[in-house]
Amino acid sequence: MNKIYYGVLLGSILSLGACKKDYGDLNHATVEQFAANATVSELNNLVSGTESGMRSNLALYLDDVGSIGRELYHLSISEPRYVTDLLGANGATLSNSNFYITNEWASRYQVIKNCNILMQSATNSKLVTGAQRSGYIGFARMIKAYELLLTLNLTDSNGIRVDVSDPDHLGPIVPYDDALTAIASLLDSSKNDFSTADVAYTLAGFNPPFNDAAGLTKVNRALAARVAVYRQKWADAQTYLSQSFYDPQGDPGTGVYNVFGTGSGDQLNSFFVPRNSGGDTRVAHPSYAADILSGDDRISKAPVRNQIALINGISGDRDVWVYTSNTAPIPIIRNEELQLIRAEAAVQLNQYPDALVAINVVRQRHNLPAYAGPITSDALITEILYERRYSLYCEGHRWVDMRRYGRLSQLPLDQPGDNVWTKFPLPVTEQS
Repeated sequence: MNKIYYGVLLGSILSLGACKKDYGDLNHATVEQFAANATVSELNNLVSGTESGMRSNLALYLDDVGSIGRELYHLSISEPRYVTDLLGANGATLSNSNFYITNEWASRYQVIKNCNILMQSATNSKLVTGAQRSGYIGFARMIKAYELLLTLNLTDSNGIRVDVSDPDHLGPIVPYDDALTAIASLLDSSKNDFSTADVAYTLAGFNPPFNDAAGLTKVNRALAARVAVYRQKWADAQTYLSQSFYDPQGDPGTGVYNVFGTGSGDQLNSFFVPRNSGGDTRVAHPSYAADILSGDDRISKAPVRNQIALINGISGDRDVWVYTSNTAPIPIIRNEELQLIRAEAAVQLNQYPDALVAINVVRQRHNLPAYAGPITSDALITEILYERRYSLYCEGHRWVDMRRYGRLSQLPLDQPGDNVWTKFPLPVTEQS
């Protein structure tokens, strides 16, 4: 077991600059210093560092799930494994020692470790009120749950480590269902924390009304609804939606985001590539335009290039144009996803009229007529998967959605011998 994945790099994580905090002198900061009797300022630095660290290798995560889910190609002269290993080209396999799993795993667990330090520090501090303590712990538990969920999305039935609180005695690899249960439990505990919380910190990607205990509770319940759908707990998903910021007719972009900036020490959105770039670029999978319905305005997420991009026999004539600048935010969760969760849960509970209302809100927003297909569970789920594909394009959902419904075989193969992988292997350092 390589414990570097679980070590906190306080200097690097805390100094990430999107939140534009005054971090003070971190040259001599130690885990013990924070854990012993942290001040509000020190705890706020841990919060800001946690939020900033969430952005690390996020573009790689989107490449991982987007490539296997046949949303995009990352064409790179210097790194062919984006179109060999991730597509299963010519007998290639997913390696347990390559960057696409080891770097992503390490980034998520560094944030999780930071969450654990924040919880320990808030618990031990005598310099904060009880309500402030609840605010810090609630945030840490919620973000820990979110980061674990992203990791589980990659490894699926290979499982994840949930308990990494003691780097010298790491918990076991937990199977998929148990991991989801633990994630749901973390979110429930976080919700309870927020019920008595005073939020003493500022979050860069959580703008009003999501910057106080009530708003953070709504974000928490939105994430809980996503987890409930993954667990096929449809009634729970509807309950959590009612407690979230879900707005059936509201702005689809309302939500919380990973944010980026150009300031000193900040991070840029590395998923962004200018249009018509050569060399290292991201292009839409050809099926994106081939499968879209006539008139659907979401075709704007994949505009036609001036020249076809081609590497290793893989080509694309449309750019990925979801994040249109190097400071464009990447969603954590937003209202359009919640509207589609509402539709999915309603179908699964045989509430077809309610499902149709939710589906048609999304369709009509994107210049499509009301749904007129068969009113059956299978047909409506197919329709919802279509809407999720185009509304949530390159936000990290397509591969997970098709896997949830046993439809990975419906994803196109790009070349003879290609594969659509069901999951990533655990990193080599996690192997027994």
